[in-house]
Order: sequence, then structure tokens, then C-alpha cells
Amino acid sequence: MEEWLNDTTVDGFLGNLREPEKFIVTDAKWNASVMNDISKPPSEEEGGTIVEDAVGLLNVYEYVMSGDNGSYSDNDLYWWTLTPYDANSLWRMRNDGQKQQSSLDYYSGGVRPSINLKTDVKIVDGDGTIDNPYRLEGDNDTNLEGTLLNTRYSGEYISFGAGENNLYRIVSHETDKLTKITSAVQLKENGNYKKLAFGNNSTFSSTNTIELFLNGEYLTNFVDNAYMKMIEDKTTWYLGTIGNRTSYKLAKYSDENVSGYAASIDSKVGLLRYGELMAGQIDITNNNSDYWTITPAGQSNVWYAEPAGAMNAAYGTSVTRGIRPCFNLKSNVMITSGDGTLQNPLKIELG
Repeated sequence: MEEWLNDTTVDGFLGNLREPEKFIVTDAKWNASVMNDISKPPSEEEGGTIVEDAVGLLNVYEYVMSGDNGSYSDNDLYWWTLTPYDANSLWRMRNDGQKQQSSLDYYSGGVRPSINLKTDVKIVDGDGTIDNPYRLEGDNDTNLEGTLLNTRYSGEYISFGAGENNLYRIVSHETDKLTKITSAVQLKENGNYKKLAFGNNSTFSSTNTIELFLNGEYLTNFVDNAYMKMIEDKTTWYLGTIGNRTSYKLAKYSDENVSGYAASIDSKVGLLRYGELMAGQIDITNNNSDYWTITPAGQSNVWYAEPAGAMNAAYGTSVTRGIRPCFNLKSNVMITSGDGTLQNPLKIELG
């Protein structure tokens, strides 16, 4: 968790933020002390564990002090704090807002990055509500007409396609000059989430059920021709296997030292991999559908994101799950309007 949050490459969280050194205190201190009594703050004087990092997580006392169950910190999902309960378990929040001591060997949970903003950061727009969040000086671009999409940032919203599947989000710029995007929520068909089995094994391939759909029916029936022309013809999709308690880096690299790449396939449309930004993002308003990632959990099982925000693995042929198509947009895709927010997504065309 610590490694992913502070990974300055495209594979982690910090590496996908906009100029973090201008906004974030990079040597912030995070109190990761074991806590059984959560009615008082963790104490450094009592032999606590202090970690210095740019990005951390909330500790369990901060959640309690925010108002606990039903407060603004309660988001109806499972998510980790950074507070150990003991040597083998950690405090996490459940989707009902209750606190739980969870085994590190078994459970997974959502990630809620926490940062400290520098003292000179200024608010220039917004009122702090969910529909009109604060915009910060230096991160409040308003006139983007004619700007290349590949200069924009992870998390920004894009209007892509028509009808009920017309909202996407920027994932990263993993490939130079290209922009990887994914559907903001799972694919819908006539108002319902479309679900498919993954395939007859855990490997995304040209004979695989979900690959055939994404590079066939999806392009034909869910993306009109004007938008299809913006999609890069070939993207490399990494197919490294992630086992229990192993590094997120193994989804892309052959080892944790990133000395080489894992197995891969080239195709036009694919899925997000385990550990990739947006791979666990859930539509909280309508969070009643899970969805596949591209990452094997073994010879037969594939990782998927659960509606409550945790990750799990399932046999690819026996169950159907939701789909979030992912692909690269070409280097000459340009912005015509919008500011990248949910209320005003970027509108694009080929330059």
C-alpha cells in the first residue's frame, strides 16, 4: 500500500498527480501506531510508529473524530486505514460504516489516499460541495480549446461516445503521447449493466470471450465511427499474474524490481489491470455491479472489483461480471471544450 501510494512512476498514485511537488507536503508524518483504544489519538510518546511520506491514509482515530458511522468520511465502501490493530490485522471501514479488524492475509479493501497540502495553496473556485468542489490555484484550467488531450491528467472526465455510455476518465499516459482512458462506470445496455464471462481460462487473448466482445461487438455497437477513429489501433496489455500478498508490480513486470515486462498481448481494446489507477473505482451512486480486470489470479481465476470496493478473484467461465472498456486515444486528439470535471467533461475531436 505504501509503495503504490508513493510510487512516482505511471504505475502508482503519486506519479499520476499533477505537479505534486507544487501542492503536496512531501515529507509529511503519518502515525501508523498500533491502536486498540481508538477513543484517543495515537501517541508518538508511547513508542508509536511514525512514517515520513508524501501520501498516506487516514488513521482510525481520524475516522472516529470525523463523526464515525454516518459522517462525511463514511462512503458506503470498504477501505483501509493505516492503523494496525495488532501484528496480523489492520483497521478497515466496512460499507455499512462500521469499523472492523481485518486480517492482512485474507481481506482486501479500497484505497483512500490522504495528503497534506502546502500552506501557500490557494482556493480560486468552488464551494467545497460534492457538485462544486474547491479548485486550487495552478489546477484550475478553464480555456482548454485546442489543447492536446495527452497534456491532461489522470482522473479527468471525458465525453466519449453517445447515449448511456458516453462518460470516460483518463487513466494515465503509459504510452508516450497517447492517453489511456476507461469508461467511468461499467458498460450499460438498455439501462442495465452488461455482463459477460471472462473466457475459458484466465488469459486475455484473441479467442477469449471478453476480448472478442471488446474488439468486436463493443466497437461496432457501443462506439460510433467518429469516436472509433480516435482509438489507437494497437495497445500493449500486460497479463502478469497476481497472487495473494504479492506486489501490484507483478501485473506488469516480470519481477518486483521491474527488470522486465510480464506476458502481454497487443489489441485495440482491453481492460484495466490490477493495481492500475481506476481499476477499483466504483460508481457509489449505483454500486450494484462488479467488473473484471485483465489480471489473472492463477490459471483459472481472474481478479475483479466488487461493488463494495474490495478486490476478489473468480473462475472466468462460471460467472458473468461487468465490463469497463479501456483503450488509448491517439496523439492528435484535441480538446474542444470542457474543464475535465464530472459536471463539465472534456469534449474532444481528432486534430
